[in-house]
Amino acid sequence: MNLRRVLALVRKEMRQLLRDRSNLALGIVLPGLLTLLFGYGLSMDVQQAPVAVVLQDLSPAAREATSGLTLSRYLAPRYVPTMPDAEALMRKGEVMAIVRIPGDFSARLAGGSAAVQLILHGSDAATARAVESYVSGALAQVAVRRADALAQLGSRAPPAAVGAVALQPRMWFNSANTSTWYLVPGLIVIIITLVGAFLTSLVVAREWERGTLEALFVTPVRPAEILFAKLVPYFAVGMFGFLMCLAAARGLFGVPLQGSLALLVGVSVLYLLVALGMGLVISSLTRSQFLASQVALITSFLPSMLLSGFLFDLRNVPLLVQWIGQALPATHYLIAVKTLFLAGNVPAVVLPQAALLVLYALGFFAAALAVTRKRLD
Repeated sequence: MNLRRVLALVRKEMRQLLRDRSNLALGIVLPGLLTLLFGYGLSMDVQQAPVAVVLQDLSPAAREATSGLTLSRYLAPRYVPTMPDAEALMRKGEVMAIVRIPGDFSARLAGGSAAVQLILHGSDAATARAVESYVSGALAQVAVRRADALAQLGSRAPPAAVGAVALQPRMWFNSANTSTWYLVPGLIVIIITLVGAFLTSLVVAREWERGTLEALFVTPVRPAEILFAKLVPYFAVGMFGFLMCLAAARGLFGVPLQGSLALLVGVSVLYLLVALGMGLVISSLTRSQFLASQVALITSFLPSMLLSGFLFDLRNVPLLVQWIGQALPATHYLIAVKTLFLAGNVPAVVLPQAALLVLYALGFFAAALAVTRKRLD
C-alpha cells in the first residue's frame, strides 16, 4: 500500500464530502438533532396526568381521601360533578383516568374499610399502569397521614378506626391490558408513512436522474397528469399494506375494532393521500434519489415514529415538542386510528382529525403542482 496515494485519495474523498452538503448534514446534523431530541425532548415518564375525580360523597373524609391526588406532581385532578361527565371526558381523551368516590365512602371508612373505583384509559397500557400506581400511592399517603395524626394525638383507637382505602381498578378500551393493542394500530401509521412518503419521494427524483422527465416535457401531457399517474401505483401499494396490517391486527393479534370499518378505511385513505403528497413534494424539490431519501427520512419517517405519540404520550414532553408533534399529520391519523380501534366511533375525536387530514392532503398536492413545472432550470 502506497501511503502517498492513499493520502491523495483521502483528500479527494474529504473534498467530495464537503461539496456534498447532504452527506455532511446526514453525518453531523442528524446525530446532533437525535441526541438533543432523545435527551431533552422525549420522556417515558408520566407527569401531570389528567384525572377526573367524581365525589359522590361530599363528606370531609372523602375530600381528605382525594387530597393526595392534588398534592401529587404526577397527577392533575379535575373535579367533575357526575360520572357521565367524567365518561364523556374519557371518551374524548381529555382525561387518562376516573377516580370515583362512592356515596357510602365515609360510612364504610368509619367501619374499617372503603373502596375507591379507578377507571383507566387503557389505549396505552404502560401509561395506564403508571397512572394506577400514582393514584394508589396518593391514596396510601392519605391513610398514612391519618394514622400518624391519630398517633400524635395519643389515640388508642383500634386499627379499624384508622380506616383502609382499597383501590378497585378497571381498564377501559383495553380489556386484555396488553401493549399490543396499542402498538399494532400505531404500526399502521408507520407503514403507511413508509410506503406513502418514503417510497414516493424517489419517484420524480428518479425521472430527473435518468433524464426521462425531459422527454415527457415535450409531450402535451400536463404536470397534474404526470403526478396523478405516478400516484396511482403507490396508492395501490399503500392500500395493500394497510389491508395487510388490518388483517394482522384482527387475525394474528386479536386487536378489537370497536368503530366502523368504513370510517377506518376512509381515514386511512386520507392519510395515505397526505403521505403521497408529501413524498411528491420532496421528490420534485430535491431531484436526487439519495437526497430525497434523506429528506423523507428526516421529515416524515422519523417524526412519525418519535413525535406522533406512537411510542409515548405527547402530554409528557416539553411544550415545544408537543407543538411539533401536533403539526405532524401522523399525529392526527394516529389519534383517529387508536380511537376507532379501541374506543369506537367517537365523532368529537375522529371527525376533527379527518378534517385536518383533508387540509393536509390539499396543501401537499397544491405544493406538488406548484413545484412541478414543464421547464428545465
